[in-house]
Amino acid sequence: MKKIIYGNSNFRKVKINNDYLYIDKTNYIEKLEKLNDDFVIFLRPRRFGKSLFLSTLQYYYDENSADEFDDMFNDTYIGANPTPLKSSFRILFFEFSGINTDGGIEIIYEGFKDNIKSAIYRYFREYGYDITRESLNSIPTPTGLIKYFFDVIEDDKVYVLIDEYDQFANAILAHSMQDFLQIVGKGGFVRSFYEVLKTATLSNVIQKMFITGVTPITLDSLSSGFNIVSNISNEEPFNALAGFRQEEVNYSLEQTLFKKCSNIDKEEILQNIKEWYNGYLFNVKVEERIYNATLVNYFLSKYDYERCEMPIKMLDSNVASDYKAIMKLFNIGDSERNYKILEELIENGSITGIIKDRYDLNQSFKENDFITLIYSMGFITIKEQITGEVNIFEIPNYVIKILYFNYFAIELQRRNNFKQEDSFSQLLIKLLLGDIEPFKRQLDVAIKTLSNRDHYGFTEKHFHVITLALLSFADFYFIDSQPELDNKYPDILLIGRDDKVPNNYLFELKWKKEKDSYESIKKEGIKQVEGYQQLDKVKSIPKLRSFLLIGSKDGVEFLEV
Repeated sequence: MKKIIYGNSNFRKVKINNDYLYIDKTNYIEKLEKLNDDFVIFLRPRRFGKSLFLSTLQYYYDENSADEFDDMFNDTYIGANPTPLKSSFRILFFEFSGINTDGGIEIIYEGFKDNIKSAIYRYFREYGYDITRESLNSIPTPTGLIKYFFDVIEDDKVYVLIDEYDQFANAILAHSMQDFLQIVGKGGFVRSFYEVLKTATLSNVIQKMFITGVTPITLDSLSSGFNIVSNISNEEPFNALAGFRQEEVNYSLEQTLFKKCSNIDKEEILQNIKEWYNGYLFNVKVEERIYNATLVNYFLSKYDYERCEMPIKMLDSNVASDYKAIMKLFNIGDSERNYKILEELIENGSITGIIKDRYDLNQSFKENDFITLIYSMGFITIKEQITGEVNIFEIPNYVIKILYFNYFAIELQRRNNFKQEDSFSQLLIKLLLGDIEPFKRQLDVAIKTLSNRDHYGFTEKHFHVITLALLSFADFYFIDSQPELDNKYPDILLIGRDDKVPNNYLFELKWKKEKDSYESIKKEGIKQVEGYQQLDKVKSIPKLRSFLLIGSKDGVEFLEV
């Protein structure tokens, strides 16, 4: 079985010995060359495979890689259909994801400068320029470095590749709008850098450019100084440039998991992968949704091929940390309004809005700006188009839903300062082992605190969302929540990720207002739970414990049925 591409974004390494399972995206090289635009930007959420495609461009166009072209591209689309520009450029490659953002503007400035210096020195070394790194150290500014570079290589034909152009800037933006505007606004060191790049395109030194990133915020802030790039992120032909189509996922499974474990339930595997990693749409005219490629490869790399069992974790903790870090951007602008948008999304499963193609951060950050931001980051995706630019958005998959609920639970605690006797994870480990009391006490505290602060507006839907948020830290369960099915299914099912889980749970939730009869609610709730217990879906769940949860401003009562 071939190796799985996970944590490796070097195209040459992946292809030169043909040891890796590679999904061919090289047909997009041809599509890019057919564009009228030579300078493009392509935005996708983190961990979608953008860096591997950028590396593919590097080795396809680099004149230094011509001797190895057949070894790298022999079994690809572009290898069989090469374009006139193959192996015809010198590559200037910037990668901005590793810049330290924890030490303030000065540390960021030095990191940005060092990154540019390294890219320039790498170019000089690769293409035979007799220029030492020490000579570059005497140039004090990023702008000075890039100007010096273009003075030296004025007769070269250069293809500029920029990976994660916005990562460090977004990290700054999450902490301080003022600092962000200082570095990307007029006279800022980032703005000045891109202005020099623009000048180089006008003099024909830079002949092509491909930029990747996550959000359009930084680019829009630079627009007056760097208005030469075409944003192809939401164009139909490039919907699946990064990420996997269903056909590509099927191929990956056939070449790995299904080859090693021929007797497993293939449909169940496909359904699990789809629920966890699929769901993204970047153009309303495209019907097929896209999988997060890195998470699919994570699943394939962590699958237990000896026992033919699912991975212990369906989400890499490093990926979760990435997403949680950029959740800090949820506080841009009016954080309270943003929180309400997230609350609506969690409660209703969808929100309505418009994808903006431009920000003006000198103006107020409006609702559709925030919707565009979380869409760009992959926290929502297009569900359907209503009319014109107005779309309904939804949470794309189970990974993002769990990250939302984790964030929501932590925000609930932070905003309302309710006491916590254990970490959320520890509470749920006790629940797993059959001790329901710690979870009951924590939910009781949360409901008392929140319902008393918002007594008249608190509903069963709020009760349901808060319960789900607290349960979302249980990595060992699938959380099946189906309140939209008009009580045909339980409110919440906690189903173990494997047969070793000692307790599964069914929760039916009822909210008691002051005027309601407790006995009537209790009787109705118990009757519903007993009805659910007769459903085939529920009867098939082993080691199931069923509870009616009756919530009110006075707390929560747990009744086992």
